[in-house]
Amino acid sequence: MFIDKAEIFLTAGRGGGGCISFRREKYVPYGGPNGGNGGNGGSIYFEGDLRKNTLLDLSYKRIIKAQDGNKGMPNDKTGKSGEDLIIKVPLGTVVFKDGTLFADLKNDGERILIVKGGRGGRGNASFKTGKHTAPRIAEEGEKGESAQINLELRLIADVGLVGFPNAGKSTLLSKISAAKPKIADYPFTTLAPNLGVVDFNGRYFTVADIPGIIEGAHKGKGLGLEFLRHIRRTKVLAYIIDASGSDGKDPYKNYQILNNELVKYSKYLKKKNILIILNKTDLPDSKKNTAIFRKRLRLRKIAEISAITGEGIDKMIVEIVKMLDKPIEINPEEEIEIIPVKKYIYEPEFRIKKEKGVFIVSGEKVETLTEMTKFSEEEALRRYQNILKKMGLELELEKKGAKTGDTIKIKNFEFTFEK
Repeated sequence: MFIDKAEIFLTAGRGGGGCISFRREKYVPYGGPNGGNGGNGGSIYFEGDLRKNTLLDLSYKRIIKAQDGNKGMPNDKTGKSGEDLIIKVPLGTVVFKDGTLFADLKNDGERILIVKGGRGGRGNASFKTGKHTAPRIAEEGEKGESAQINLELRLIADVGLVGFPNAGKSTLLSKISAAKPKIADYPFTTLAPNLGVVDFNGRYFTVADIPGIIEGAHKGKGLGLEFLRHIRRTKVLAYIIDASGSDGKDPYKNYQILNNELVKYSKYLKKKNILIILNKTDLPDSKKNTAIFRKRLRLRKIAEISAITGEGIDKMIVEIVKMLDKPIEINPEEEIEIIPVKKYIYEPEFRIKKEKGVFIVSGEKVETLTEMTKFSEEEALRRYQNILKKMGLELELEKKGAKTGDTIKIKNFEFTFEK
């Protein structure tokens, strides 16, 4: 099943907690601390994979979590790190992280970090100093990053076949490539884009058959809008027009409606190399309609074919190859995703606000310190208090009006303020 959109929630692994341990060996009177560090949590990556063409597997599993790191151990043994999770996605997948464009995977094997695993907590061996030779301090593991991810697939193809239902797109794709799309004599046979690879005298290029567009597709009617995004990256747009008028409509009128829908969807599409393919030339009335069509569109490249009999297909492919070799004028904002440049803005180490008599302290540094402190250890608690004092939190709380006995909240932890 072809799925080109997916929404998932990713959580990286948490780091393992550090260990508090001391050497206790016979004849070693001054063994000292030997608690090891915890292992890092696993990170989650996306990787472009040429062999994939759908986001189906990600539509089934909406919540994905990487492995946590293991706790540190005595004898200076570091806990095992959690395994990184690599999720393979089709080429042309655009990644939105928490609503912001984050990545655009276009190359096979291209890998990008989405959420980073938490750092493992330090064991007491890491806190040993010349003055403090027997620390009973260790850290909890850092929490891994989490993010809401929206994925949107935009097929990367050299040529996009567009046209109304029953124009013969699927039949043409089956003739020029090894693709086997479903073909039948009724509208909307194609319910998802099909990809095929054309081999023309050793020259390879990919062709995408975009599901039937109807009038009003740019407004969301029919299936058009759902799949029009897949033509944004094509180098050549091939308009497939039924030259016989078998649908009861004038071929030139069909061309005008089709062209109007595409331009309204994106004004930059008209800057692409466009080839008009008049199909079904083997049917009655096609020659008369073709002559009228050519008079009205003298400045357009037009190919006449019969996808059923194969007539004119080789000439059409030659014309497509010529177009593929031509440079095209495109708007980079429309055709190529621009990843916004990250701007680093200085922010204070913490912020304080008062809600319903509770002082709420926020800030990445103070929140991380709080989550990684082992409050069950008195020495770790004293270290935590000293760090907050050096950061100026105690003084700032007093300025905000905090008094002895007031509640201070940091993340999910609550403390009682004392001068």
